[in-house]
Amino acid sequence: MMNKVQKRKSKPPLNLYLHLIRNWLIGILLIATALFVGMLGYHVFEGMSWIDSFLNASMILSGMGPASVLITPSGKLFAGIYALFSGLAFIAIVVIMLSPVIHRFFRKIHMESNTGTDE
Repeated sequence: MMNKVQKRKSKPPLNLYLHLIRNWLIGILLIATALFVGMLGYHVFEGMSWIDSFLNASMILSGMGPASVLITPSGKLFAGIYALFSGLAFIAIVVIMLSPVIHRFFRKIHMESNTGTDE
């Protein structure tokens, strides 16, 4: 006879998939927003074309570094602030996207640790 823990191991609940989909959509929306902010900043402060702005913003956001040499002081200041923001944004977005899996993992560990106790 299977106990409750073994029954729950058989397949993940439907709400896990719904939470994953929701969190991935939130993560994609946050990435798109951060990318747009970077594109707008490079376009306004450095006078780059939209394609060059996209390239620089995506390179900074992904952690690769700038693709073009910056000329204006305001563009350099924006690039520094955007790079600091991108480092924090990347970590936060990854945590948001993976939080349902992490939550399920810790919940599973907690449930397994309570199986041998009498309540």
